[in-house]
Order: sequence, then C-alpha cells, then structure tokens
Amino acid sequence: MTALDLSSPVAVVGTGTMGQGIAQVALVAGHPVRLYDAVPGRAREAAEGIVARLDRLVAKERLTAADRDAARARLLPADDLTALADCTLVVEAVLERLDVKQELFRALEDIVSDDCLLATNTSSLSVTAIGGALRVPGRFVGLHFFNPAPLLPLVEVVSGFATDVTCATRAYETARAWGKTPVACADTPGFIVNRIARPFYAEAFTVYESQGADPATIDAVLRESGGFRMGAFELTDLIGQDVNESVTHSVWQSLFQDVRFTPSLAQRRLVESGRLGRKSGRGWYDYRDGAERPEPHTAEQAGPPAYVVAEGGLGPASDLLALIREAGIQVRAEDEDNGTRLVLPSGGQLVLADGQTSVEYRDVVYFDLSPDYREATRIALSHSQGTSARTVAEATGLFQALGKKVSVIGDVPGMIVARTVARIIDLAHDAVAKGVATEQDIDTAMRLGVNYPLGPFEWSRRLGRGWAGSLLDDLHERDQSGRYAPSLALYRHACATEKREDTP
Repeated sequence: MTALDLSSPVAVVGTGTMGQGIAQVALVAGHPVRLYDAVPGRAREAAEGIVARLDRLVAKERLTAADRDAARARLLPADDLTALADCTLVVEAVLERLDVKQELFRALEDIVSDDCLLATNTSSLSVTAIGGALRVPGRFVGLHFFNPAPLLPLVEVVSGFATDVTCATRAYETARAWGKTPVACADTPGFIVNRIARPFYAEAFTVYESQGADPATIDAVLRESGGFRMGAFELTDLIGQDVNESVTHSVWQSLFQDVRFTPSLAQRRLVESGRLGRKSGRGWYDYRDGAERPEPHTAEQAGPPAYVVAEGGLGPASDLLALIREAGIQVRAEDEDNGTRLVLPSGGQLVLADGQTSVEYRDVVYFDLSPDYREATRIALSHSQGTSARTVAEATGLFQALGKKVSVIGDVPGMIVARTVARIIDLAHDAVAKGVATEQDIDTAMRLGVNYPLGPFEWSRRLGRGWAGSLLDDLHERDQSGRYAPSLALYRHACATEKREDTP
C-alpha cells in the first residue's frame, strides 16, 4: 500500500494552531489542501496565516518563491463541508470532545466517498470510540501530530479496533511521504508518548511532594545529570499545567485508575489556584516581569578524598572509575562481582541509587544515575541524618573534583533520574507486551516526541536486563501502593538470560 498521490486533495477540518500546522505540512508536500472551520471566516484567516508562514520560509531561504506561489495556489478555504467531497484524506483537529468529533465524522461520511481516508489528530480520546460512530469504521485512523506540526518530525499512526490494516498502512506511508517519521501504535490511552512519558512528570512531582527537593533542583538534576532537554516543572509550565494534568487524568481514568498513572495532588492544587504556567504568568515558577528564577541547590566546595576503594565495576556507573583516575584520585580496586559502591576514606560508602534509602544503613551516601557521567555537569547525592558529615563531605568533594556541581537532596529512594528512568523502561516493556507498539517505534517516539536522550529500550540495554526491575522491586518494598511494582513484561525480560537452575 503506497502513500496518497500528490494530486489527491487533502482536507483539514479545524483551523487552530494544530490544524494550520497539519495543513501546511500537506501543502508543502505537494497536495491540494482544503481548509474548513465551523466558525465563518476562520478558514480564510487560517489560509492567510499559512501563506504568511510560507513567506517567512522564503525569507529564510528554506522555500523557494516558486514553490511558495505553487503552494498558495493549491490552498483553498472551504465555506461548507460539501466542498470536501472529492478529498482522499480528511484530517480533523477540532475540540477534544468525543461527541463533537463523532458528529463531524458522521457528517463527513455522507459527503466524501467510501474510499476517503478519515483521520483524527486527537491526543487524548479513543480512536476506536470516535470511529465507532461511522458506517465504515475501517477507513478511520489516528494521525497524531506533535506541535508545532511543521517542525516536529513525529507522527503517531494509531489503529483503532476496527481500523483496516490497508488504511493504517496508507496513512503511515502518507505521513512518511510528507517528510515525517511515523510510528505505528494501537489505540491505547495516551498512545505511545503520552502513555510512557507519565513517569517523567509523576516522579518529579512525587520527589517534590515528599519534600525531597525543590522544583529548581529537580529540574536541574533531570537536565544536567539525566540529559533531558527540560526538567519536569519547567516543561509542564511550558505545556500548561491544566493541559498536562488533563492528559495525565485522562490516561489514568482510561486505564481504570491504574495506580501507576495516578495524577499529582500538588499539580491539581496548582491548577485550582490558576497558576497554569507561562500562559498565566505563574506556575511552578514565576514568569512575571521582574521575577527571579530560583537557583537549584548546589553544595559548597568540599575537599576531595585522597583515594576511593571500588568494590566491583560500579555497573551502570562504571565510567566514573576512569574519571576519578583522570582527576588524580587513587582508585583501589577490590574484586567483587557486580559491585556498585565506592568506599571512602571515612569508611562510609558511596552507592549508585538502587531504590533503597540511606537511613537503612550505617553510613551511606547515594548518587543518582546519569546516561553519560563524563558529559553530566551535575550529580545529585542523597543521605540520611545519620550519615556522617565526613562521608557527605568526601562524596561531595569527589564529584566536585570531577568537575560536577553537586545537589544534595533528601533521603529519597531511587533519587530522581534513576527512579524516573526505571519506570519509563517498565512502562515501555509493558506496552510492547500488550501490543501497543514495537520496541523500535517506542524508542523513536520517545526520542523524537519528547526529546529523551535515549529511548527506553536503549536505556534498558545500556543499564542491563535486571537493573530497572531490581530498582523497582526495592521501591515497591518501601511503597506498596502498587505504583512501583514491576510489570510482568519487565520481570520476564530480566529472567530471559537468568534462567533458574532448579525446577519449579
């Protein structure tokens, strides 16, 4: 099944920001494009807006004047739905209400031919439910673009329960022909990105709610240690707290209030107070004129230890050993398989976050995960009140000697990056096991859709089969709400190369 022919007219219904963006993508790809909006005059305004953006592309030499003129000639505002009768694809980008979308597609079905592909750009509603109102639901598919559609490459191609494979394939190939990177997805709450990204927000909010760290520090650790483009608090301020919370609530409700997707009470209170983020002037941060951005907690300078004793190769943090040696600090190695700790001159231990707490041990400081310890510019440390001041100082000084800023947070099991990554990996394995998408498409979606430094399965391979499950087991032991219980899919993945010798 091939993409739609470029001579085939494409229609976009709904001319807000997303609708205009999708129309621009189809137009620049070479299709004749019809624009329709239920509000009189809105389609013509949208067409003028699209042409203005094409003019800016010409000014930036990203589009030739001839191509701009040809595109403008192919763009036609429509005053009535009947003007879409000869279209081969209609993409809807209207209000996120099931009844509104169903009514629209029922009307379209009486106008377009039976082989016209019908698509919704919904991000939160069931594709199956929208298509269920149709006489021919097999030609209905989700085409979830990301905003801004002309710039972001990812498109989730969502097959509803009744979607024909040939129609989904045609939609997939058409998106690819438009220069996008499509990923195939089953109709599940949140699709790929909005389902698997929930822990990125949820775990940051949980650390904050437990008074483990303030928003500025959590964001800094996610960026500077975790390698994420933005922290959870600044990103939700950009998205809009009401929008982000609505998506979280929708996924949670659609999955029958699965505890793994429980919304944040702190975010609910933020929304109730009207602090919606950048658009309202205040969210987690204050964006009003003259407001100062809070600084992350950064530890005072401390002296580095003269040496460390490495018990094992430090597992996912093995790169630290080379960095410590390069900093001129002696590394004394002790042979211990799979060890993930350093012993400091104080006798205290520096341990990679594992889902346990410092208070459980005599003298332990935990350090957080990073996908690249060499490139990381900040490291988070966690300890309890019982940890000796000398051990904390030596741990702080060690990472400062490696050129890192140090943020000391509360005694939070799994810390910040480690617990977030473990939960993302778990949800990704669970999604594959439930037929939501392939490993490759999930990795592609998370890298392109939300700019993660690694896809969940890339992380899983790098960290080792048992890493995420082990950390979540430890977290689950300390919080038995079910939120951190590893999925059966992750358990099976961990056991795949660790077969038991004994019989059941």
